[in-house]
Amino acid sequence: MQTESNLWPELRWEDWSATADTLHMWTQIAGKTRLALSPLQAHWWNVPLYVSARGLSTSAMPYGDEFLDIEFDFVHHQLLFRTSTGASASTPLRAQTVAKFYAEFQKTLADLGIPVSIYATPVEIAHPIPFAEDIEHSSYDPDAAHRFWRILIRADQVLQKFSSSFLGKISPVHFFWGSFDLAVTRFSGRLAPPREGADAITREAYSHEVISAGFWPGNGGYGKAAFYCYAAPSPPGLAAASIQPAQAFFDPSLGEFILLYDDLRSSSSPDDTLLAFLQSTYNAAANLAQWDRKALERRQAVR
Repeated sequence: MQTESNLWPELRWEDWSATADTLHMWTQIAGKTRLALSPLQAHWWNVPLYVSARGLSTSAMPYGDEFLDIEFDFVHHQLLFRTSTGASASTPLRAQTVAKFYAEFQKTLADLGIPVSIYATPVEIAHPIPFAEDIEHSSYDPDAAHRFWRILIRADQVLQKFSSSFLGKISPVHFFWGSFDLAVTRFSGRLAPPREGADAITREAYSHEVISAGFWPGNGGYGKAAFYCYAAPSPPGLAAASIQPAQAFFDPSLGEFILLYDDLRSSSSPDDTLLAFLQSTYNAAANLAQWDRKALERRQAVR
């Protein structure tokens, strides 16, 4: 019988970091394809991937008068290409270099009659290697990939439940391949102060006041899987706010509230623990930033 704890499998970063780093590059290739084919939406909502019933999907992307979708299937470990014309193709997900994956990916698109030109260098990482030259990242542990996807499924479901009480502008729950994290973002409706020296990507992402929450698996040098919540701009006093559960904390180096995944797994009800973290950190940020919560939320959610 499946228990709630079983829905949050163990996945230590040190055990699968090589696979995660390779998957990060592979998802960037698929994500950049979505970026190339999809019209710009506010805050770059045209670029993320989505948790699917088998893995991570681009969702339907326009090409000409038709649609294409690409899905990482972490059940049968395949990369699936499907079009609205009925054409399809697949390649196995297995240990191989990013360079080989990229060449195979581009050939498959060309064989389907959908050649796509992308910016073929990864973003949002230190020391990026062009995809066609990357022979450093080449790991694929099917069990770890499957476990990661199972965590994303549960996190997605809880984030959707958390999102249901918000009536204002809110993003879908989506997976950003640049930062390799699952996120959902709420908006106050007010413009944010301009960020001095911000690039075009950051200006678009943070043009309005936001409170964002999500999950990342330990990448970016953090080394531990964790749930997070932050406000941008961050209101004074946020670091000292009282939040739940007791194990959660504010990380001043990140400017974010953190709940370590291992602490979540060890709780008696991980779902309830995560909801308490999401709600309490949102409450703290929204109150300190003086959001119009009565207008933005269903009444029973306001605290």
